[in-house]
Amino acid sequence: MNVHDSEKLCGIMERKGFLETDNPRNADIIIFNTCSIRQKAEQKFYSELGRVKSCKRRHPHVKIAVAGCIAQQEGKNLFRKASHVDLILGPQNLHVLGDWAERGDISVATRDNPFIALQDIPAKRFDTVKAWVTIMYGCNNFCTYCIVPYTRGRERSRPSERILSEVLNLGDQGYKEITLLGQNVNSYRSDIDFPGLLGKLDMIPGIERIRFITSHPRDLSDELIEAMYELPKVCEQIHLPLQSGSDRILKLMNRGYTYKDYLAKVERIRKRIPGISITTDIIAGFPSEKDEDHSRTLKALDQIKFDGIFAFKFSPRPGTKAALMPESQPEIVKSERLTEILDIQDEITERINRSLKGTVQEVLIEGPSKTDIGKVTGRTRTNKIVNISDPTFPHGEIAVVEISCGRKHSLEGIPVRI
Repeated sequence: MNVHDSEKLCGIMERKGFLETDNPRNADIIIFNTCSIRQKAEQKFYSELGRVKSCKRRHPHVKIAVAGCIAQQEGKNLFRKASHVDLILGPQNLHVLGDWAERGDISVATRDNPFIALQDIPAKRFDTVKAWVTIMYGCNNFCTYCIVPYTRGRERSRPSERILSEVLNLGDQGYKEITLLGQNVNSYRSDIDFPGLLGKLDMIPGIERIRFITSHPRDLSDELIEAMYELPKVCEQIHLPLQSGSDRILKLMNRGYTYKDYLAKVERIRKRIPGISITTDIIAGFPSEKDEDHSRTLKALDQIKFDGIFAFKFSPRPGTKAALMPESQPEIVKSERLTEILDIQDEITERINRSLKGTVQEVLIEGPSKTDIGKVTGRTRTNKIVNISDPTFPHGEIAVVEISCGRKHSLEGIPVRI
C-alpha cells in the first residue's frame, strides 16, 4: 500500500511539472512517505528526517513534506519534533499535495476524508508490467495490535466501475499483472462483492494475472475460494495472516477466529485448489504470550506448512489496546521466539521449494537477476521467485520453465522450448 501511495505522490508531482530526483541535495521538495506499523519503521524515518535537515540549512527554499501513517499519527506534534518540516499529510489526504506544492497555503492535512474512494489520483507506476490497484481504503477490524484503523480510517470501497476503468487502461498500456490492494479485500463492497469484482476483472483484455492482498481469515468465503478456482487469471496464491497458533492470544488480538477455524479454511482452500501457495504473518512475543502459546504457534507452522511467512516481534503501537497490555517477557525472549519461528519456517519453505524440482511453471519475467548477470528473474503464478539460465527473455514475457533446483528463497529454472 505504501509503495502504491508513493506512486500516487510521484504522479501528483509530475502532473504539476516536477521532475523526480534520487538525490535530496538536488530537490526543491523532499517527501517522506511513512509507515508506523512497527516501531522500527518509525525509528528509520526519524533518522532519515534528521539527515535532510542539513539540506534545508544550506538551501532555505527547500520544502519538506511528511506523508503517510506517521504523519497521521503525529499530526501537529511532528512540528515540535522536527521544526524543519513544512507539510504533514495523512494517507487519506494525498490529493492536496499538488495544491500545496503550488501555493504552500496549508501545513497539516490529516482530516477524515469521506470522499477518498471517489478520488482518482494519478500514479507514476514504478513498473511497466506489474501494477498495484487500490480497491478499498481503511479497515474496520480493530485488531488490538494494529494502528491501521486509526491512521487510514474506516473501510471505504471504490466503486467497481472506477476499478474496472483503471484496469482496462492498464491492459491497454501493456500491463500483464495487477495486484488488488486493501487492508481486507474480503470485505470489499460496492455494487458487487469481492468475488464479483474478480469475475469482472478476469474478462479484461491484456491482463494475464490477478493477485490480491490482504485477506482476513474471518471473512474468507467459500464464494471467494470458488472464484479463485474458476477464474483463469486469478493466481493460485493467497496471503492469509494467522498471527498466532494460540486461541488465547488470537482472542486477545481480537482476530475473530480460532486456530481450528483458520485450519478448516486452509484445508478447504487446498482441497479446491491443489498446489496453491499460502503465506502468512506471525507476531512473536505478544503481551502475556506464554511458552505454551508460543509452542502452539510452532505446531501450527509444522501442521499447515506455509510456503512462506512474514514474522516480527510484537511492537506496541500508540493508541492501540495492545499497547496498554503489560509486557510479559523481556526483549531477549521475544528475539529467541522469533528466531525459532523463522528457523522452522525456513526448513519448511526449502522443503516445499525442493519438491518443485522437475515441475513445469509459467514465469512472468521481471528483469535481469540481481545476483547473476547471466540470468533473468521472474515469478510463478504461485509467486515464487525463479532465476532462469537464459538472459534473452524480455521483461514482461511469460516463459515456460522447468524447475531444476529449489532453494530456501528461490527456484532455479531452465527454459522449455515449445
